[in-house]
Amino acid sequence: MSFGVAACGSSDDDNAGGGSSTSSSGSSSGATNLTIYSSLPLQGDSRPQSMSVNDGEQLALEKAGNKAGKFTITFKKLDDATAAAGKWEPGATSSDARKAAQDKSTIAYIGEFNSGATAISLPILNEAGILQVSPSNTAVGLTRSQGADKGEPDKYYPTGKRTFGRVVPADHIQAAAQVTYQKDNGCSKLYILNDKEVYGKGLADQVVPIAKAQGLTVLGNDGIDPKAANYRALAQSIKSKGADCIFFGGITQNNAVQLWKDLNATMPSAKLFGPDGVAESPFTTKIGSKAEKQTYITNPTLDPKLYPAAGQDFFKDYKAKYGTDPEAYAIYGYEAMSVVLEAIKNAGDKGNDRQAVIDAFYKIKNRESVLGTYSIDQNGDTTLSDYGGDTVKNGKLVFNKVIKAKTS
Repeated sequence: MSFGVAACGSSDDDNAGGGSSTSSSGSSSGATNLTIYSSLPLQGDSRPQSMSVNDGEQLALEKAGNKAGKFTITFKKLDDATAAAGKWEPGATSSDARKAAQDKSTIAYIGEFNSGATAISLPILNEAGILQVSPSNTAVGLTRSQGADKGEPDKYYPTGKRTFGRVVPADHIQAAAQVTYQKDNGCSKLYILNDKEVYGKGLADQVVPIAKAQGLTVLGNDGIDPKAANYRALAQSIKSKGADCIFFGGITQNNAVQLWKDLNATMPSAKLFGPDGVAESPFTTKIGSKAEKQTYITNPTLDPKLYPAAGQDFFKDYKAKYGTDPEAYAIYGYEAMSVVLEAIKNAGDKGNDRQAVIDAFYKIKNRESVLGTYSIDQNGDTTLSDYGGDTVKNGKLVFNKVIKAKTS
């Protein structure tokens, strides 16, 4: 793949000393060539979405002329997936983070796509003092203690300093949007499933109390075996409990298509709710026309018409350059790159200093972006909160409505 970048060649990685991984300085004094890494799952069902996100990032960098202030930016794309796993894999994720940490020219790292992967890469990058911005991580525990597991988020920040942020609303917002969408569609008895990963289980656990507080009966919250041949017995069990709606907290790559097909076969009149983890073509093109009619998905990407002019231009520019419509998270890839470039630019002459860039990122306020105007809060979270409610038709996500999620 042609990266279309300037400056630093691959020899920077080969020659980088391991000692740089614990330095807070982004590069040697006076260096004007900096590297931004992207780490996404480029194998398995994740590939179409990840390629689209990378394309969005590339588009943003090219629009900036491969520059941030006086600094020339090299963009290097890494893969946190393996062919054997068919999705993100802990060893590959750790390797990506260490590669970036040991490259003296690294100024920022865009990734991961999956929250469970970030739980692995974040401590490594935090030790190296590198800004990490995710286009898609939504697990609450990466940034907030409210609703998180014990030890979160502090365990991800061994230096005691925050170095991570995201341009997508976190799952305390998505969980509220999910319950709103479920109520809007007449749910009364909800059964919850999850794929046992940081993202999926975390989101499922967030949905439970919100659903109960809003009057839904929660019949269960069970982890599935992602490697199961089928889920017919599980579907029969859920049916016997009288559920009229099922929510799955998880990702496509953890056998979501098979789960949907078996739920459809057993409960053709139930409503099936999925999160942004399945808001992608490898899911929507495979569940089949019958299951499509039952499917409702929350997704932070809205209808292009609802974005400001810059956002509408993104969709036009993307299609003009790549010849196809972007996957759901491409616009978040574009914004992740754009906000990183802004942080470097805002750091001025210290744009090659890792800590200065981190500080500049956390100071971003009222940024006018392709997504709308937002600020970065003290946790590293965006102040954006609107979610989209989608359906599926002819294998494609169809925008249905904006969901205004009520959260604490």
